[in-house]
Amino acid sequence: MRKLFQYTLLILSLALAASHSHADSKINDRAALGDLKVGKAVFLIDIADAKKMNFYLEVIQGTFKGMQAQGVTPDFVMVYIGPSVQYLSTSPKAEIADRHGAVLMEIESNVEKLAALGIEQEICAVATDAFGIDNNTLLSDLNLVGDGFISLIGYQAQGYHLVPVY
Repeated sequence: MRKLFQYTLLILSLALAASHSHADSKINDRAALGDLKVGKAVFLIDIADAKKMNFYLEVIQGTFKGMQAQGVTPDFVMVYIGPSVQYLSTSPKAEIADRHGAVLMEIESNVEKLAALGIEQEICAVATDAFGIDNNTLLSDLNLVGDGFISLIGYQAQGYHLVPVY
């Protein structure tokens, strides 16, 4: 009787696993992606909250990998503007460091991971000036540009699609 129970449990487990796997395989972006070969996106990162910004840096990594898994080559650029720049310095202001210390280390790690994926990351000099960030202290994987809005206009003119992240 015990062997019958174990056998029944095994069959049910396998059936459940197979149906779960089948259900997951239906979750995709096929309708949106169609026959797209390369997905060109420019992400506008304008977030005042450090935890929220870190969350979206992780989401963008997942989006990159999700496109790859669905047979589309991601071609992503990220442009940091506004208050986001406060979290992208090796020497943040004391108030920022005190309030967000651990999250700042996570953000730095995620910026590195995004760079390792080959994602271009730009940071706006207008914003660094407005928020009093010394450009010599920017995270090393970031490329300083004169004006993030100009970058956004330029990338969109090159066929990149705007993804605003607020």
